[in-house]
Amino acid sequence: MEGAGGELAEDALEYTPTWIVAVVCSLIVTISLAAERCLHYLGKTLKRKRQKALFEALLKVKEELMLLGFISLLMTVSQDVIQRTCIPPSWTNYLLPCKKTEGHHAAALGGRRLLPKSVPRSDHCRNKGKVPLLSLEALHQLHIFIFVLAITHVVFSVLTMVLGGAKIRQWKHWETEIHKSDAGNGPKKLTQVQQFEFIKERFNGVGKESTLLSWMHSFVKQFYASVTKSDYATMRLGFIMTHCRGNPKFGFHRYMVRALEGDFKKVVGIRWYLWIFVVIFMLLNVNGWHTYFWISFVPLILLLAVGTKLEHVIDQLAQDVVEKHSAIEGDLVVNPSDEHFWCGKPRVILYLIHFILFQNAFEIALFFWILTTYGFNSCIMDHVPFIVPRLVIGVVIQLLCSYSTLPLYAIVTQMGTFYKKEIFDEHVQQGLLGWAQKARMRTELFKDAAAAAAGPTRHGPSSRLEMLRRAAALMQCRGAPPR
Repeated sequence: MEGAGGELAEDALEYTPTWIVAVVCSLIVTISLAAERCLHYLGKTLKRKRQKALFEALLKVKEELMLLGFISLLMTVSQDVIQRTCIPPSWTNYLLPCKKTEGHHAAALGGRRLLPKSVPRSDHCRNKGKVPLLSLEALHQLHIFIFVLAITHVVFSVLTMVLGGAKIRQWKHWETEIHKSDAGNGPKKLTQVQQFEFIKERFNGVGKESTLLSWMHSFVKQFYASVTKSDYATMRLGFIMTHCRGNPKFGFHRYMVRALEGDFKKVVGIRWYLWIFVVIFMLLNVNGWHTYFWISFVPLILLLAVGTKLEHVIDQLAQDVVEKHSAIEGDLVVNPSDEHFWCGKPRVILYLIHFILFQNAFEIALFFWILTTYGFNSCIMDHVPFIVPRLVIGVVIQLLCSYSTLPLYAIVTQMGTFYKKEIFDEHVQQGLLGWAQKARMRTELFKDAAAAAAGPTRHGPSSRLEMLRRAAALMQCRGAPPR
């Protein structure tokens, strides 16, 4: 023990050459400052280009990095407490990701030590005939995995946004063509509903009795031409006629991109319930269960369900038109409604996409972490027949979500009953916030007087906000107020 203690003492910071300490600290500080400056200049660039939504997403990434720093600090500070928390050896024989071998304990004793006091801490529990709650080696590896998981989720979310955004920007020429074709509007003529291209593509012609065939059509449609020009033109017109009737030249594509960027800041973060899923998945990683193989099918099934639902919403829009009209004078107009979505809330789709991207990032991050930490032949990696399908599923999810599901989400969720705040230009949003602040101040000043006279109006403040909302819509759309 003295030899070990002497060896550990020589490895302590008080016996380490100062030039080594200075060099290591300089490298760590330099890399950290460089990363911070890169994020800072990226934020300034986004603000200069007035990309407010993307700037808020960047702030969300910074929050995640700060959370990682706090987790790292907490794990470092609490490792002494964890090492001194002793449990009976028999407790470590349950729910193991790998079977223990005869040489397991000997290998553990010969493993590397992370801190100078690791031997005394081990003796603290050993002298009681117990073992530490978590070894320093395991705590160190868990520390690295949490960091890798968070970084992988951010990278995969950004990659999905970039690829999906590139797909959506290809629709820009459709918007341009529609504006040009609307320049010379001729007299409106009566047209049979079945002659519209949108109805030909989306209406299967068998009615509501064939629900199964309708869902099967929606399932297959998400894999090819998920959104066609007729889909885009029809949904765009339906949105404008519902929310912005007075401005047929409304920049629907620009609004849709801004709305998607606003949703991105919610996807890039890791919410508290996602961390709960991480803990559950790690708990179920028991030898012989092949848990991570079966879990990899969860995001794939959810992604296919989301894509099918979004395609089915478009089919329902066509179905509603056919059921209500046999012929239409002028252009085909669909009726957006929240009733077409799960629980009557289009936002549910966003939460599912968030979980899908996180779960896929978890699978990929876990694979590379195990590969770099334990190697490909480690028992925790599982067998090759279970590894290859997981990687293939991860790639399929990433590509399908980027090129099909995310673009579908961007346009189909605009077919809800209400529009999003991104419909207003930035100066209108600032004016809206300024008015709300002044109205709040006036309300506080006259609250006592109004209570003494006739009592506060129950719907007064909300009525004023609704009036402002409608007025802002008039400013933006130059037409009728929103629904």
